[in-house]
Amino acid sequence: MRLLFCLSAAALALAACSPSGETDTAPAAAPAGGDDASAAAAAPQADPMPVMIEAALADASRPEEDRLLDVARHPAEVLAFAGLEHGWQVADIVPGGGYYARVLSTAVGEEGHVYAFNPSWVAEAFADGNTALGELADSRSNMTRVVAPLEGLDAAIDTPLDAVFMVLFYHDTAHSGTDRAAMNQAIYDALRPGGVYIVIDHHAPDGSGVTFVNDTHRIDAQVVRDEVMAAGFVLDGESEMLANPADDRTGSVFAPDIRRHTDRFVYRFRKPA
Repeated sequence: MRLLFCLSAAALALAACSPSGETDTAPAAAPAGGDDASAAAAAPQADPMPVMIEAALADASRPEEDRLLDVARHPAEVLAFAGLEHGWQVADIVPGGGYYARVLSTAVGEEGHVYAFNPSWVAEAFADGNTALGELADSRSNMTRVVAPLEGLDAAIDTPLDAVFMVLFYHDTAHSGTDRAAMNQAIYDALRPGGVYIVIDHHAPDGSGVTFVNDTHRIDAQVVRDEVMAAGFVLDGESEMLANPADDRTGSVFAPDIRRHTDRFVYRFRKPA
């Protein structure tokens, strides 16, 4: 159901390094170009990927099938975009096989916690997966499986959250009978002031509303923006890291020629501080 640009620190370090201590060569000539060259040299560089995220992705306990999905899901960029920090309290809504839950658990460390949240109807409809999720949570001291209605997430998790992740699932709430206004309000209430709500999903055609959610498992991004912001969130950032202009946004996300390569939106909503 859901199932979500890894910069190499070594590459960045390599680019910043220059030979030192060499006495058999003349000093390099000053760069031509005067002020232009100085300005280029002073231009800000991209921040390196947080070490904890790189370490979490490199964790030997990650299943090989998860690693194979990294190229299409860009988890390093997603977590960096979220601003993930060590010690965060995080809810992962519908973790599926635990793809993000595992990485989040390792990245936030023992001082943090991951609430692997399955809505009640998901736990009932996918009982085997829910059981496996419970076993994963039991194997990690900083992870707890939670089963409750999405509309009651704030009551089910009594710790103020730093982040909530909903990856490739918002469209499912549009055909499952979920009260999305109540869901987004519960997520808002569960977050601390300044907390973030990350939503990733498959684009449907602009202006299509929720007409594609049943047959193709896509949703109009404007619907998500409008509904989430109605709960009090501000749209704090968006990214095209998972964009694919070759996807016309109309076909099933499970079609072999587009699966795992759909055009996806990535939003970071923030609860005002």
